[in-house]
Amino acid sequence: MATPATPATPATPQDSIQARVDELAEIKETARQGPDPAATERQHAKGKLTAQERISLLLDKGSFNEVEPLRRHRASGFGLEDTRPYSDGVVTGWGTVHGRTVFVYAHDFRIFGGALGEAHAQKIHKIMDLAEAAGAPLVSLNDGAGARIQEGVTALAGYGGIFQRNTRSSGVIPQISVMLGPCAGGAAYSPALTDFVFMVRETSQMFITGPDVVKAVTGEEISQNGLGGADVHSALSGVAHVAYDTEEECIEDVRYLLSLLPANNRELSPVERCGDPVDRVNDALLDLVPAGAGQAYDIRKVIEEVVDDGDFFEVHPAWATNIVCAFARLDGHVVGIVANQPAAMAGVLDIDASEKGARFVQFCDAFNIPLVTLVDVPGFLPGVDQEHNGVIRRGAKLLYAYCNATVPRISLVLRKAYGGAYIVMDSRSIGADLALAWPTNEIAVMGAEGAANVIFRREINAAEDPEAVRKERIDEYKNELMHPYYAAERGLIDDVIDPRETRSVLIRSLAMLRAKHADLPSRKHGNAPQ
Repeated sequence: MATPATPATPATPQDSIQARVDELAEIKETARQGPDPAATERQHAKGKLTAQERISLLLDKGSFNEVEPLRRHRASGFGLEDTRPYSDGVVTGWGTVHGRTVFVYAHDFRIFGGALGEAHAQKIHKIMDLAEAAGAPLVSLNDGAGARIQEGVTALAGYGGIFQRNTRSSGVIPQISVMLGPCAGGAAYSPALTDFVFMVRETSQMFITGPDVVKAVTGEEISQNGLGGADVHSALSGVAHVAYDTEEECIEDVRYLLSLLPANNRELSPVERCGDPVDRVNDALLDLVPAGAGQAYDIRKVIEEVVDDGDFFEVHPAWATNIVCAFARLDGHVVGIVANQPAAMAGVLDIDASEKGARFVQFCDAFNIPLVTLVDVPGFLPGVDQEHNGVIRRGAKLLYAYCNATVPRISLVLRKAYGGAYIVMDSRSIGADLALAWPTNEIAVMGAEGAANVIFRREINAAEDPEAVRKERIDEYKNELMHPYYAAERGLIDDVIDPRETRSVLIRSLAMLRAKHADLPSRKHGNAPQ
């Protein structure tokens, strides 16, 4: 890797300005092209784009303003003093996405494998500070080999500065990490600290210790993708929010997500003019949702029917599939939707679903995005594994997130809502501004069958015909405590609505709550369940 040419002699008064301008243009073009043309070919041969190409896909055409393109490292030793390429392996700057300011940094794998050194880190620190000061989202396009080993501890300190800034900006500006190559060791913690992580299949991996170390320590053999590939993190670990087949698809969805988010925590999400009628009747809902509490259906189809033009962006679609979290618009205004998914595990809450929902609720609350919760939950998943892995502690995360949220909150019970899971899913008792229900709702401590078996156990066991008595007592319990208006009669449900009016009721309710203001008690911060 050759060091870019520098002027052989200092400028003299006789030098023309045009000559210096031409020289500047040549140096910047060298920085853009990279010091080794073959490196660009190798990048493309792997199915990967260059840093500049990725930024061009992310930002509106012609909007990019680069910061410190001529930065070079000052390190010496191990041959570094002979290799001082411009940009030092990271491209930083700002531009616009759909006309709104966004800051970006992109690792350039062609230079030092995108590895982070002191100058590289300082460029990232600079752009992160600018993003926070300007109150605009930050997108990182990650494709780097970790810390630059030749620079030793100064490289590690550079990561520390990034982590500190990730944390300081959390809940202040949206932070999105796009994984487009390897991300190993401590480098993986910056994406983990951001709000959203996008990955591309085959080319991006994230892990703390790589396959070689895993084999040496545990004896397990596994590939890089098997250990930390896009599908692993989007479906198993929950580290990644979405996985894509190509960089182009991935970056296009990043642009879409940015269009739904506010610039910072002091603003609201952009409002789009909506051609979808506010009072559109949802006749399809009468057929989409079966009346029987045990029958499965896809909650995504309910969301699609209700929101503007049937369009929504789902977060973590492949992980914890028993709960759905999505951004959508109602009458042009962005909302966050949390919904139980009866098509997966009957929609029960478990450890992963609780953590997924809690993180999403916290993000929406931090960035002034109203919450709509669609409830159809039979309870928490029973089991030894769940209990031993901390379902109490981890399930409480979702409860804490809802109780802590001050944005407008509307819950709608579609069918069943049993036990503690009913409370956790933004019930009226934990602070929902409006609690609504369809006439198919069943809100109770547990299902009628289980309740009858507990309450009338002795009577059933002593009966000549236990099954007949059991059925009689189940019907009695349903009629007394589980009819659709029981909760409404006691003020725990604000209204029971016609399912066909769901869209219009939600829109009117959100419009009423738009100016909601609520303050939490004065405190440094809460102590959320971990």
